[in-house]
Amino acid sequence: MNTGQDWRPEEARKSLNRILPEVEQLFSEQIREAGQDWHQFKHRLYSEWERLFVCLHHLYGWQYDFFYTLHRILYSLVSYWLERPLELKLLDAKQEAKPFSYVSEKMVGGVLYVDLFSDNLSRLADHIPYFKKLGLTYLHLMPLYTVPHGDNDGGYAVSDYRAINPDIGSMDDLARLTSALRDEEISLALDFVFNHTSDEHAWAEKAKTGDPDFLAYYLTFPDRELPDQFQRYLRDIFPTVRKGSFTWCEEMNRWVWTTFNSYQWDLNYANAEVFRSMAEEMLFLANQGVEVLRLDAVAFIWKRLGTNCENQPEAHTIIRAFNAMARIAAPCMTFKSEAIVAPDEVVRYIHPDECQLSYNPLLMALLWEALATQETKLLDHSMRKRYRIPDGCAWVNYIRCHDDIGWTFDDQDAKEVGIDPVGHRKFLNRFYTGEFPGSFARGVPFQFNADTGDLRISGTLSSLAGLEDALSREDNDLIKRAVHRVNLLRSIVMSIGGIPLLYIGDEWGMLNDYTYLSDPAKATDSRWVHRSRKRWEAREDLSDQETLEWRFFQDMVKLTDLRKNIPAFQNGGMEVISTGNPHLFGYIRAFEDQKIMIINNFSDRSQKMDGTVLTKYGAKNEAVNLLRNEIIPIGGEFLLGEYQPMWLDIS
Repeated sequence: MNTGQDWRPEEARKSLNRILPEVEQLFSEQIREAGQDWHQFKHRLYSEWERLFVCLHHLYGWQYDFFYTLHRILYSLVSYWLERPLELKLLDAKQEAKPFSYVSEKMVGGVLYVDLFSDNLSRLADHIPYFKKLGLTYLHLMPLYTVPHGDNDGGYAVSDYRAINPDIGSMDDLARLTSALRDEEISLALDFVFNHTSDEHAWAEKAKTGDPDFLAYYLTFPDRELPDQFQRYLRDIFPTVRKGSFTWCEEMNRWVWTTFNSYQWDLNYANAEVFRSMAEEMLFLANQGVEVLRLDAVAFIWKRLGTNCENQPEAHTIIRAFNAMARIAAPCMTFKSEAIVAPDEVVRYIHPDECQLSYNPLLMALLWEALATQETKLLDHSMRKRYRIPDGCAWVNYIRCHDDIGWTFDDQDAKEVGIDPVGHRKFLNRFYTGEFPGSFARGVPFQFNADTGDLRISGTLSSLAGLEDALSREDNDLIKRAVHRVNLLRSIVMSIGGIPLLYIGDEWGMLNDYTYLSDPAKATDSRWVHRSRKRWEAREDLSDQETLEWRFFQDMVKLTDLRKNIPAFQNGGMEVISTGNPHLFGYIRAFEDQKIMIINNFSDRSQKMDGTVLTKYGAKNEAVNLLRNEIIPIGGEFLLGEYQPMWLDIS
């Protein structure tokens, strides 16, 4: 007997063959109506079941009712697929015929808050022509589910995943919007907040009554013995708001695990019913037309005593199980991970069988780092080591998002290029809050931790890049320089390997909005400084060609149009090159016969580059700067102006 043989594939097939006939009998009429589509579903089911079984067995195979868990999950898969609208099943077939479309050079993303952008979902559809002009192919709507009134962490304390916040619309409004976006080939992205619910969610309300089934949905404790043991290893996420990761609940007379805010109750994924219930919420969202699902706070979803309860192996297993279920019942849906953790941990969530897309917090942090230092050594070194990800996956590159900026570079990377990581983070915080002499930035501090010295930064792209400061000084030279910084960063996220993601408002130069300080529900959270209500008169009526807003917007449109017409940008591959100048950051994008070299000057002074570098990477006669349609010599030196990017076709 070969005791090393994995018995699970055979048992997976056996379990499916035993359970499926029972489930088919329950849905016999709907299955007959589905016709040939049912056979396609069964093909995906048999293709993915083994992977799903292995994940579920790893998580729950030790439980006495594991077979019941399998039965319930199969029932969910079949029922939600049968409910899936025909147009989405057609989209599934299209995606299966052409997988990995999200690595296309045509992909450009945008993200916004519905209430701040258009008041409600119905009015949002009126702005689809604006999104088309901007070149967007997917639109991420920040959390729009029902949440508690008052504090709700910007929508990330969800009370009902199947209901829209009535202040902005209804599920019917979302369905109409999704259909309208799909008609214009814009994919909808929504958040999947699956680490926690609000304390007003129906599950939490039932737990408060003492219902043992729903008490088991959360991590609760009768006293401080276990919480104190866990807390020894946990970090505070919002240290200026609260200390510790546990909240006392008077209704239950128990402590509740609350990693983020006291009203956000962490779910207990050691309970198979929690996994199944959240999987059904995921499939429900998929059936509303969601094509990109942002998995929120992926690092925190599994707890283990004696660890910091972040990035545990089971977190990856849970996501892979969700991935397998989506492949079976909604294969057009793509996962995007949100893991703002150490760079080595971020990469572990990226895989075709886990999250096909991932935010790139390291690139964001290091772009701002290079802008502050005017040197590219840490950016260059880190991107050489940490940019490569599995085939069929893509980074989502952004300059800033709805959240803060944290300095998530790797300490060892910094030391390898002669930088003290602790001191450097202090410098960056001083620089971007404007405390450092000569700083151009107008950032706002977020969540200073007195125990660790950790601090993060809030602010819009333009305010952090110096435009707010320059305008307040009424200095045209400083304004020009700030515009160049903004355009440099936008050029990089448009050209480096992956999908560019714009926070809507940055395309026309939105500045910090300090009115949040007068709102008691927002005043303690500085991230609202860059979550401002949009000024439509400054954007969709961009007819005055003398305004900065008009120039910013037009430059953004030209950049997205150019990106979409460069075949070399159609995959995530990127090779960092040696520019020979410490102020220049360069990389190659190539596909088939086209090769583009991108050079970026992070200095406020013109910088020279040796033209022989072009020949080293394949240029033969001349290079064309696609951003200005100019010829660059490949023999002698050439100049890049202050903060100037170049997209050089060296094919």
